[in-house]
Amino acid sequence: MDYNKKIKNLIKDGHGTILSSDLNKYDIPRAYLQMMVAEGSLEKVDRGIYVRADQVEDEMYAMQRKYSKLIYSHEAALFIHQLSDRTPFEYSATVPSGYKVVSNISDKFKIYYIKKELHQLGIENYKTMFGNTILAYNVERTICDILRSRNRIDIQLLNDALKHFVKLKSVDYSLLMDYANQLNTVATVKHYLEVLL
Repeated sequence: MDYNKKIKNLIKDGHGTILSSDLNKYDIPRAYLQMMVAEGSLEKVDRGIYVRADQVEDEMYAMQRKYSKLIYSHEAALFIHQLSDRTPFEYSATVPSGYKVVSNISDKFKIYYIKKELHQLGIENYKTMFGNTILAYNVERTICDILRSRNRIDIQLLNDALKHFVKLKSVDYSLLMDYANQLNTVATVKHYLEVLL
């Protein structure tokens, strides 16, 4: 199979996005990406991230493909769960403690750190508005996170999200309290629930 055809298949598999690191798996010279940019079929949207020229970039998907330790959380997760109608100005994501955040992530993301053993707690698959699958924390974990980090979150956003949350019929309150216990935020979660319920 020729390199151009293989790259086109990789772009298709990546829903219009390709990372320069994708080429390493097939020993394809990165110069082919530069040629596709020069001919106008690809656009470079960030370091090592390319998108088909006729497609709008799905930044959440592209960034998570490149940095797999990023789990969408806090304000971004509130938006994903439709607990906030505010489109985030910057994406928020949680990474394990000790993970080195490169400057192009810290410029675009509000980063939260968590112990490695708690990083995977409550992760689920969600779809972006472009139909691509990303990883974010479920609604119960998200509520624990925003209450745990409430001093870093806009108070109006927090209050609105909690009001929407208590109206959800799909909430698993035993799971919420299990997460609150593991994240050491039981008292805070109970206090807010008592006020709202």
